[in-house]
Amino acid sequence: QVQLVESGGGLVQPGGSLRLSCAASGIRFSFYAVGWYRQAPGNQRELVADITSGGRTNYADSVKGRFTISRDNAKNTVYLQLNSLNPEDTAVYSCNARTNVREYWGQGTQVTVSS
Repeated sequence: QVQLVESGGGLVQPGGSLRLSCAASGIRFSFYAVGWYRQAPGNQRELVADITSGGRTNYADSVKGRFTISRDNAKNTVYLQLNSLNPEDTAVYSCNARTNVREYWGQGTQVTVSS
């Protein structure tokens, strides 16, 4: 059974940092492109960052220079480092793993930025 499990979310003050993890089981993560998405109440889900199986990265303009996506294939885990957080970053963050023929989603982790 394939599972993606996100962790690392929480409550943080503006300007703070968090590191999210997306751990996979049941698949060989290195074969998959992985994306981090977020959805705030009343908003559509948006792509925050993704990383190809080869390690090429892509970021939404709103997070460039603040967020960093990385992967550790030996641990079957993709990370999202969130720095300089602001209240507009508050959302449920979910990871997605995909190839040309299949994709999987995690359940998400809540990130709340508030003083």
